Amino acid sequence: QVALLESGPGLVKSSQTLSLSCAASGRTFSTYAMGWFRQAPGKEREFVAAISWGGGVTYYGDSVKGRFAISRDNAKNTVYLQMNSLKPEDTAVYYCAAHKVVVTRAGDYRYWGQGTQVTVSS
Repeated sequence: QVALLESGPGLVKSSQTLSLSCAASGRTFSTYAMGWFRQAPGKEREFVAAISWGGGVTYYGDSVKGRFAISRDNAKNTVYLQMNSLKPEDTAVYYCAAHKVVVTRAGDYRYWGQGTQVTVSS
């Protein structure tokens, strides 16, 4: 079992940078691939980024490729999402999730955090 808790600044201006963290409980964090998803009001949950258990494999959604970076520190049981060149359309609730293999489909992830709001003002 993995419990996840996202954190990070909630409000930034367009073009600025913001970093989110997701802290995991349990001794098996390093055996899980991790993903970030987001959901804006009235929209479906969207894949943002994913990273393999060792950090050697990463995937990004098309809308964030080249602007966002996912990383992890297994010693700290934490996965990060660095978001650069933010746009108002990046406004959403951001969720981290854990799964045994690195995948991009939300339905495949077994464990989810409660989400953290990110608002990008223009």
